[in-house]
Parts: sequence; structure tokens; C-alpha cells
Amino acid sequence: MRLVPQPRFLVIPAVFCLVLPSAGLAQTKAAPPASAQKNPPVGPPAPQSKHHPTLLLAFGNNPNWSVRIGLKGPERFDRAGYPPIPLEPAEVTNEAAIDSWTYHAKDTQTGAAVAVHLTREPCSDASIDTLTTAPPPGGRYSFRAAVDHGQIGSLKGCGRIATELFPRINNQPDQQDTDTKKKPPIPISTVTKFQSPTAVAYVNASQQLVFKRGSVIRIIPGKAGNDLSASHDGKKLLFVRDEGSSPIRTLNQYDSDLNSVKELFRGDVRNPVWSPDDSRVAYLNGQVGKRQLWIFPYSDPSKTTVLNADGFDSIQGWSDARTVLAISSNQANLVWIGEDGKVSQSLSLKDLCGFDFVPSTNLAARVNPLNPDLVLISANFGHPPAGIPAGEGQAGAFFLYEFRAKRRVLLPVASLSSSGAEWSRDGLQILFTGLDASRRSSTYRIFWDGIGLQKYVAGTGLVVGQ
Repeated sequence: MRLVPQPRFLVIPAVFCLVLPSAGLAQTKAAPPASAQKNPPVGPPAPQSKHHPTLLLAFGNNPNWSVRIGLKGPERFDRAGYPPIPLEPAEVTNEAAIDSWTYHAKDTQTGAAVAVHLTREPCSDASIDTLTTAPPPGGRYSFRAAVDHGQIGSLKGCGRIATELFPRINNQPDQQDTDTKKKPPIPISTVTKFQSPTAVAYVNASQQLVFKRGSVIRIIPGKAGNDLSASHDGKKLLFVRDEGSSPIRTLNQYDSDLNSVKELFRGDVRNPVWSPDDSRVAYLNGQVGKRQLWIFPYSDPSKTTVLNADGFDSIQGWSDARTVLAISSNQANLVWIGEDGKVSQSLSLKDLCGFDFVPSTNLAARVNPLNPDLVLISANFGHPPAGIPAGEGQAGAFFLYEFRAKRRVLLPVASLSSSGAEWSRDGLQILFTGLDASRRSSTYRIFWDGIGLQKYVAGTGLVVGQ
């Protein structure tokens, strides 16, 4: 056995060894000067780190937003009233002189550039654009923060180290740590609390008009109708029935409490839509060779009046209690029409649809019930991707569009041609008609972040009441 020479220094009691660096046991060094003992500023953990269990959270309000910075960099950008934006981390730059870091990333849905700026500076009020350098009383945030998104713009706020989020937030592992033989993890929706619709109407496989309220399902007597519109209180349904080959149609109301159908009036009518408070109904009325926008109070359908005498192809709902959203004739523009009948805003359908979709007669635009800046668009593909079945020679899909940012995000549904997408009243779920490869149509549901697809009901043309 080889003998190990004994070290030539005195043995220090164990109680002191616990507080001395291990290097001090092997050799003795002269104490460094006082200036060298001062530790340089330590910034946030580098996103390339794979071991430091620290997450950073940048956030602000007015409007509310947050960006989560994980082990590799920015992972997700959240805004109140919008689905989360997944981010792809990129390089990090550091300005040591001012103790500042810039985390670069990419919006994985649109490709827009994103930059998150953190400066080590006390911050407590995330609601103001210019934060003071002096720490306010009781300030508890370590960083001043700002996020710049190529489409959304700039937002400012505060930042903090959010170790309490680790490891509840599951970051994606590195490629070398991934077992390629294992199946990829199933995506989990960010929606954790939602309310399923309690009142809906649709056309079943036997072409019967169905009204479902709670657990009660009723077949509406008579021939099936079209242009369905359910009231927001979930009690009534408006629909149109064709009367022979003439342009005369009937506007009808179904009352679920009475389980009865009543004809409101006749004419070249179509596309009735309830106002948000169910007090008024907008509809299209054929007059002098064009469909004009008319309106009547629900309490007295005989008091119909013209709101705008121009020609329109369809009504797309109400953007608020005083504004009707419609598509002008010739599929040219999406227009906002106020109580005075004047167009307050207009958007070209070409700009709305972009290069991937084409305006057509079955285009549908549904404003989110809780956020008038976010709209759900159903449209036909210009060039359908492989694997999407075509109904009547066309394949469709739906996407989200933000009016202010002009941000367009496709919500792809594998192997389904989609049409007639509608919001749930909580603004978190999307219900749509899907055509599968065997050319069977049903209503499906998916969350607004594109996750959680499931078949909802064996019917088509579903509209949500409550």
C-alpha cells in the first residue's frame, strides 16, 4: 500500500472548516486587496443555464401583461384578454456598466421579433411608462422591465426573480436530454377555468332544428331554418325559413320557456342578430335590389327601421351595444356601423385575410365577447395544405386577428376542414363545424390557444346563446 504524505499544516477545527473555502485547506494565500474583494454585480441567471432553478417574471399593467423568462430565455408572453404567445428564446446581450440585460426571442406564431429588457433597478409601480430610479417605499421588485414586440409594440413594467414558479412550470428539455424513443408530451392548454355553453342551437344529422338548454333538448317543429341567432339569456332563438322559390322569407322566434314558434314578419329578410343586451335585433332586408341594414326593438317587431341603406352581404354581430359589425356588398370591407347609421371604421377583407385566405360568401367574423380587439375569422384557404378535406370544392380554417396589432394567428385543426367558428360566452372556447376525411360534418370544440380539440355534438351550424 502506498503511503500518502501527511500535509504540512495545522489541523483547523471542523467548526471553522464549514465556513472557509475548500481551497484554503490545501494552501494559504495572501488576502486580496479590499477593492478586489468586492463582488461584481450579478445579473439574472443566463438563459443557457441548465441547472439554476430560477425563473424571471417581467410584468406590467394598464394593460396587464407578463413575460416568463425560463432557463433558456423568454418562453411565453401573456396579455389580458388574449391567448398566450409562445416564444422561442434567442441570444442575450448584457450591458454590465448599467447592470442591464436584453433577452431576444421570436414569436413562434407569427415570426415577429421580441426583446425583453431588464435593468437592475428598484421598481414597484408597473402601471406607469417612466419608472423612477429611486425605490419607492415598500418596493419589492428588483428590476425595471420592458418588452418590445414587432407587431404589438412596447410595454413597460417591473420584473422579479420568481423561484416559486419552479418547477411547477415545465420547461422543454434540451435535445440531448430527450429520449427520442419516448412519445412527445401531450400539450396542455393554458385554459384552466372555463364555462361550457348552457344554451345552444344547431341542425342535427336529420336536418332538424335543435335547441338545447341545460340538459333539455328540443326539436323545433316545422321545417329546418337557417341564419340561427340565439339570445344571450339562452331562452330564445331567431331563425329564417324559406317560403318556396320566391325571395319571401319568414323571420321566426322560438321560445324555449313556452316551447313554441312564432312568426315575427315576412319579407326578403335574412341574418337576424341580437344586440348584446337582447333589446334589439339587426337584420338584412332586401330593398331596391340590395340588402339594407335594418333594426327593430325586440319588444315590438313592428317598429322596424332602416339603419343603413347601403348594400351588405352579411351581419357579423355587434362589436358593442351600439355598433353593428357587417360585411359590405361585393365582399370588400368589414365595417362598423353606429347608432346613427354611419360607418365609423372599415377594414379591407384582403388585409384581414392576408395571403393564406380568400374572402368568400361564407366568411364569418366573430368578435370576442370580452375583448372587442380580438376577432375570430372563418375563411377558405387560398391554397389548402395537404390532408385537409374540401367541402364543396373548398377547404376552410379559422384564425385569430387583432385589429390594433394586425396580428394573425392560424389555429390549425389536423385533418378537418373548418367553418362557422363561434365563441363561447366566456371567450375561451371556439365551437365550429368540422368536415373530416370521410366527409362527415360535426361540431367540435377547441380552446383559444389551439389545444383541447374534441367533438362537441353531432350537428352543424351551431350558435351559442348562454
